Amino acid sequence: MKGDDGVSDTDLAPERLLRLYRDMLLIRRFEERAAELRMAGLIPGFLHPYIGQEAVAVGVCAALGPGAALTSTHRGHGHMLARGASPARMYAELYGRRDGYNRAKGGSLHMIDTELGFLGANGIVGGGIPLATGAGLQLKRTGVEDVAVSFFGDGATNEGAFHESLNLASLWKLPVLYVCENNLYGEFTRQDRHQVVKDVATRAAAYEIPGVIADGNDVLDVRRVARDAVARAVAGDGPTLIEAKTYRHRGHYEGDMGRYRPPDEVAEWLARDPIITFGARLVGEHGVSQKALDGTATEIERTLDEAAAFAEASPHPDPEEALEDVYTETHEGMALR
Repeated sequence: MKGDDGVSDTDLAPERLLRLYRDMLLIRRFEERAAELRMAGLIPGFLHPYIGQEAVAVGVCAALGPGAALTSTHRGHGHMLARGASPARMYAELYGRRDGYNRAKGGSLHMIDTELGFLGANGIVGGGIPLATGAGLQLKRTGVEDVAVSFFGDGATNEGAFHESLNLASLWKLPVLYVCENNLYGEFTRQDRHQVVKDVATRAAAYEIPGVIADGNDVLDVRRVARDAVARAVAGDGPTLIEAKTYRHRGHYEGDMGRYRPPDEVAEWLARDPIITFGARLVGEHGVSQKALDGTATEIERTLDEAAAFAEASPHPDPEEALEDVYTETHEGMALR
């Protein structure tokens, strides 16, 4: 498929392909570092690592324009990084420091950057789906030729918010990409134990919109499917449900040992690691040197070293700051304090 830049997925220049690899590796190493920092006692609270699903975030975001709006999940670091967020400010938020994206009020589960069009991670299952639908409505009402994107998991497609949103988006032909990252588990429950459909994409038929399956471990396939969906939405033809079949390499949260998953299943998916397999394709098929891949890895480590140092140096917020940037109920309505 050719997009606005006239470049097909199979004809991307080596430097463009290397950028996709870099973005995936940045997410992977950011998450692995975050787990290490949490074990060292520097990051409080829970982490839900995105490790293994990097091709979905990077493939979708590579298909988007600068005016797109995105909503995320409890596993949102990868989406935010793929959109171009600062690792330093993200680590500062995870550390609970003043220089974080939300001045230590968002943490891992509710990080947000409206300048990037990133409308927030969300600790509520399916919580971002109606938000993206509303963003799509606003884009259509204002005549902006761009799209809203909602990332969610297979479990979220059992929520009423999913069905209500797809119904309205189909009815009003809203420019929304609904991206289901099907990693086969809703928390600790296999997909076949919480829904009868094998392919989430088939649920699109109830709303007469396209339901498309992408290889969620192939960044180019995800990019291709997402670009098709963007083109359809911008043309005024409405939403698309994309099911990206992928797998998280770790447990539901950092510390979950994942013993509910069969070892042979885990081994099979680890062998399909989206970063390792894409790196091999770059070297074997696209003229990218191993030296370039190694240089990319070195540059990422330097970036994350600096990001962690930035977070460590950032001051803790004063207790009084807990009352800033929040809404309070008054007799006249909502007021920003």
